[in-house]
Amino acid sequence: MRLVLRRLRCLPRLSRPERSRPRRLAGALLAGLLTATGVGTVAYAAPPADAARAAVKPLAAAPQIDVPAAPMGWASWNSLASQIDYDTIKAQVDALVSSGMAEAGYEYVNIDEGWWWGTRDSEGDITVDTEQWPGGMKAIADYIHSKGLKAGIYTDAGKNGCGYFYPTPPGTPPAPGSGSEGHYEQDLRAFQEWGFDYVKVDWCGGQDEGLDQEATYRAISEANKAATAVTGRRLVLSLCEWGSGRPWNWAPGVGDLWRTSTDIIYWGQTPSATAMLSNFDQGLHPTAQHTGYYNDPDMLMVGMKGSNATLDRTHMSLWAISGAPLLAGNDLTTMTRETAGVFTNPEVIAVDQDPRGLQGVKVAEDAAGLQVYAKVLSGTGKRAVLLLNRTSAAKPITARWTDLGLTGAAASVRDLWKRASVGSHSGGYTATVPAGEAMLLTVSGTEAPGTAYQSTTGSFTVTAKTAGLKLADITYANGGTSPRTATLRVGGQYATTLALPPTGSATARRTVSVLLSLAKGTNTVTVSGGPDAISVQDLPGTGGVQAVGG
Repeated sequence: MRLVLRRLRCLPRLSRPERSRPRRLAGALLAGLLTATGVGTVAYAAPPADAARAAVKPLAAAPQIDVPAAPMGWASWNSLASQIDYDTIKAQVDALVSSGMAEAGYEYVNIDEGWWWGTRDSEGDITVDTEQWPGGMKAIADYIHSKGLKAGIYTDAGKNGCGYFYPTPPGTPPAPGSGSEGHYEQDLRAFQEWGFDYVKVDWCGGQDEGLDQEATYRAISEANKAATAVTGRRLVLSLCEWGSGRPWNWAPGVGDLWRTSTDIIYWGQTPSATAMLSNFDQGLHPTAQHTGYYNDPDMLMVGMKGSNATLDRTHMSLWAISGAPLLAGNDLTTMTRETAGVFTNPEVIAVDQDPRGLQGVKVAEDAAGLQVYAKVLSGTGKRAVLLLNRTSAAKPITARWTDLGLTGAAASVRDLWKRASVGSHSGGYTATVPAGEAMLLTVSGTEAPGTAYQSTTGSFTVTAKTAGLKLADITYANGGTSPRTATLRVGGQYATTLALPPTGSATARRTVSVLLSLAKGTNTVTVSGGPDAISVQDLPGTGGVQAVGG
């Protein structure tokens, strides 16, 4: 019932086109960490006995390829709600640049609800208040672009947007008709023609009308493609139905990112650890996040009134280990230098933006509330590790290398908030973490061996010693100039759409990575669309938990 009564919103994402600054940043910071050797030591499984596969010869591991990272930027809702106009957004754009956030990779300026009050002309085209937006929406998009940034805009999947049901702040007149239902292609084409790069599509109207989440957003996705065929300009598509239709099962390839929970903060509230942890937990769907598609736990509360440096660092650490979109929601014009420093820590950003594109997963909890999360990074033997203390007292937490999918050999450890090495350690690393806080590390060790499988049919029989999440590298070639899609399915689980970036030629083989949820014993993994080999290894070692549908 709370879902109906409270004002629900969603957040923004990166563009499918290349992102230069974040890619350069991640590459520079991880230059010593990145290699192009697949998953490390690989033992090839014997091909099946049938004649078609018996001729397949083992191939050398292909290099990893970068996938689009999660979007970084700023969104207007958390701090400004519907109180926005040209001058307000212009001031935030200027502050994004002067604070150093733009140079650190925050490139999207997302204009949320309040830009439009539901008016259309006789042709059904959107009309806006020219006092609020002199020159129309194209003028503000042009200003954002003039600063080297990208522009985002907002609509709803229903006939009425959230501003009709939940006008915010109190006293704001309700805005009927501010949704795009019946005008999907028309509105998306308008956004593209105005120069916008990103659109967030909310769900207040969709919920009120009882629309089906998957069918509705698939229609919007197709409308986005149809509009692009006319304008040549594609919008990054952010789905915002708050996880109500379990989008992690169907959204990869429909949208570029999808909300997994309700709003992290509502108008008039102050940031809280409870809300932060709740949205973090609800955003963990690791088998869905891959090849440039992202779970979205909502905008950041970092730097908002009522927060503090400790909560801000923990917040950034949680979103970084998740590989989540980094969309600031604070008022940038009043931001302190300390807050800007939290936003722009290059080593934390590099973990979030790692070009392998995977989500971190919980790999250990030796005692209740003392948790270890690990994110597989680009290269071989590279992990980001989060030590999270949810208890009320400072406690030691241990990360064991074998739980990370590494061997127990000595590994170098770095504290990303201190931006300092903490030495080389064999077997694991233990640190005392204050109550309610997190420690974010990178670990450079020795990759545990995996098993490689080949097939000429796209069907692989994969054997797992334990149930749980496994790291898989999928090998393919794409000689085209744009990403190609493939479909992956494990047993009877939901199929997921993979995006396969161009590899340079039809014979240049590369790998993209996914996390598979396997049962103990034999699993059938089917990959259609060209991949001919996969390599699989344990991620959390023993004691994993298999994800099952529901």
